[in-house]
Amino acid sequence: MKVLVTEPLDPAGLARLRDAGHEVVECTGLAGRALAEALRDVQGLVVRGGTRVTEEVLRGAPTLKIVVRVGTGLDHVELAAARELGVQVADTPLASVVPVAEHTFALLLALERHLTRADAEVRHGGWSRAQFVGRELYGRVLGLVGFGRVGREVAWRARAFGMDVRWSDALLDLAPAGYEWTRRATLEELLPQADVLSLHVPLTRATRGLIGARELARLKPGAVLVNCARGGLVDERALGDALASGSLRGAALDVFAAEPPGESPLLALPNVVLTPHLGGSTAEAQRREALEAAAIVIEALARSRG
Repeated sequence: MKVLVTEPLDPAGLARLRDAGHEVVECTGLAGRALAEALRDVQGLVVRGGTRVTEEVLRGAPTLKIVVRVGTGLDHVELAAARELGVQVADTPLASVVPVAEHTFALLLALERHLTRADAEVRHGGWSRAQFVGRELYGRVLGLVGFGRVGREVAWRARAFGMDVRWSDALLDLAPAGYEWTRRATLEELLPQADVLSLHVPLTRATRGLIGARELARLKPGAVLVNCARGGLVDERALGDALASGSLRGAALDVFAAEPPGESPLLALPNVVLTPHLGGSTAEAQRREALEAAAIVIEALARSRG
């Protein structure tokens, strides 16, 4: 069977697909009708976040059996149309759990210790230490919005820093086994408690714009926001206003509502650390998720043969 790969995939994943006897076609930059045309005789599709699998695309792919999104989240795939057409859709959530948790702390430490600005200062011949006095994580309240796989990995790392971990999750009523040292709260309760608010929920209709002007106003003075989940969770205009006014002390963002963010006013603010959706971008995770995606495709196509 034929598998179309529309974005870069670790060679280990490509090799696994070919070893299973499938023809693998690599073609990047496809969208809309061009993507549908490329799928005319394809049974498996492997994408990342840069490829949108719309209803038009799905209806133009009569032989398609499986779509695998390499990484976490299925907001780039029209799930209702896929269900109607009998196309299986899956992602690879396990591969990037650890690197996203690590990147959350990389961003938080960069923000609180002014690492990007201090690096630029030294490179330009400066040594002005007084302007880079930072803040410790020890003893501060970390509020996790979402307590799934990534949220829990972040919690363990926060515990090592001596932080007080509290979380809000609409799907959980009690702390999972082994996390009794954390404290559950509703989102409304969590906002004024958190020194650091970190987002770890998927982007759905219910969570789009979850953190807007009202929620930002409820954060305690001096709080900071970290988002390594999805850009659409945050109202970026409201975030920019809160950062510019000083009601929110800082933010660290790996994701944006539109990627790349174009001329977003967030780019001009000094109290923001920004990275280009690097959460899962480690060599180890790239290999793991490629192998996981290949395994999902191989199993689904074997099943489709009956």
